[in-house]
Amino acid sequence: MSLSVNPWILTLLSLLAASCTQEPFPSIIRENLFTLDIGRMEDQIALYNLEGDQGIRKTQFAMREGLFYISDGNGEKVVRYNSYGDLLFMIYNDQTNPLPLTLLPLKEGEIVTRWSLTYPLQEPGKITVDSRKHLYVEDLLPDEGRRFDPESKAVLNKVILHFDEYGRFVQYLGQEGIGGSPFPKIEGLYTSVQDELAVVCRLPTGWHIYWFDADGMSLYVIKLQNTALPIPRDRDIVFASLDAIAAAPDERKLYLKVDYYRDIYDESTNTRSGSEPDSSMIWVMRVEDGFYEGTIEVPFFESAMIESGRKTPVKLFYALLGVIRKERVFLYVPVEAGYAILILAVGSTANGEQHRGFIQVDPDELQFNAFDLAEDGILSGLLVDNWNIKLVWWRTDKLIGDTPL
Repeated sequence: MSLSVNPWILTLLSLLAASCTQEPFPSIIRENLFTLDIGRMEDQIALYNLEGDQGIRKTQFAMREGLFYISDGNGEKVVRYNSYGDLLFMIYNDQTNPLPLTLLPLKEGEIVTRWSLTYPLQEPGKITVDSRKHLYVEDLLPDEGRRFDPESKAVLNKVILHFDEYGRFVQYLGQEGIGGSPFPKIEGLYTSVQDELAVVCRLPTGWHIYWFDADGMSLYVIKLQNTALPIPRDRDIVFASLDAIAAAPDERKLYLKVDYYRDIYDESTNTRSGSEPDSSMIWVMRVEDGFYEGTIEVPFFESAMIESGRKTPVKLFYALLGVIRKERVFLYVPVEAGYAILILAVGSTANGEQHRGFIQVDPDELQFNAFDLAEDGILSGLLVDNWNIKLVWWRTDKLIGDTPL
C-alpha cells in the first residue's frame, strides 16, 4: 500500500515527539537508492506547481520487485524507475507535458527497454501494481463527468485506470466494474490474491470497499456505516473511530484499525469535559460475507512529555501502515528523527508475536513524505526536502527474522 503523510500533521506530531522520551527501538538500516529533481521534465517529479496556481496534488508511489512506480499528480504522468534511478517508461498527458527528450514513443512490434506513451491523465493519485506488473491508478474526472450522490452525500469524481505491464491503457473501472459509475473519495488501493483489486473509499456516512477480479469484474461490495463500527464486548461505554482499512495481499480479507475513546467528566459538576483514548483494535473481516473472524489489541505507544523538568506520561495511538503476507500488520507513530514501527501477527498461530523498530527520517526531509509497504515487508519511502525527492527503503522485513513469509 501507499501512504502519504500530511506535512502539517507531521510537524505537530514531530514537535510532540521531540518533547517526549521513549524506550529505544532497534534502528533499521536505511538505504538511499536514488534522487530526483523537482520539475516537469520526464526525469523529474512536479511535486510543487511552480506556476503557483495550485497546491500540492497527490504524489504517490508503489514498489514491487525493485521497481518504483510514481504517480505525479501535478505533472499528470506516471513513471517507472528501477532501484538505480533509471527511468524505464512514462505515461503522460501530452497536453500538459513537454515532449520527452530521452524516451521514444512505444510502437507495436518494437523491442525497446525505455519508452513513453500518452494518456490524458487529469490528476493521478493512488497507485498499485499486481504480479503481472499491471498498474492501477486513481484519476480525477473532468467537471462534466462528476456526480453528487444525495443518499451518501458524497461527490463521485474518481475512476481507476488499468494499464498493462507496458503502460498501455486497458480499461477504466468504476463502482460496478468496467466502465462503471465514478467512485467517491479513494483512501486506499490494493492488489490482493490472484491479482484481485480492492478499492477503499471514504464517504461522509462511512466506508465502501469495492473488490474486483483480475479482469475488472465486480466480486464484492462491503459497506460500513460510521454508526455501526465493531466494539469489543468487554469495554465500558466507548465510541469508535475508524483509523484506516487495508486489504491483505494474499487473502480475501480486510484489516480495520478502530480506535476507541471514552468520555471524561468534571467530578465537581458531573459534566462532560472531554474525551481520552481508551484502546485500539485490529479487526479482520472476511470479504465474502463481512464476518469478523479475528481481532488483536494494539498497544499504545507509551512515552513521557518533559515540561519544566517534570515527566508526564503520554499514550499515543499507532496508525495503520499496511498488511503483509501471513497476517502481519505494520503500524507506525512519528517520534523524534523518524518513526517507531510496530509489527503485530494476527490469527490463531500468532502467539503474541510482535516486533518493534525505528526508521530514521531527517528533519529536512519532512516537506512531504509518502510510504509504500511491499507484501514481503520491505518499507520504501519517498522523502522530500527543499530541493530534491529521495527514494529510499528500509529492510523492515528483517524485523520478522526467520519467520517465513
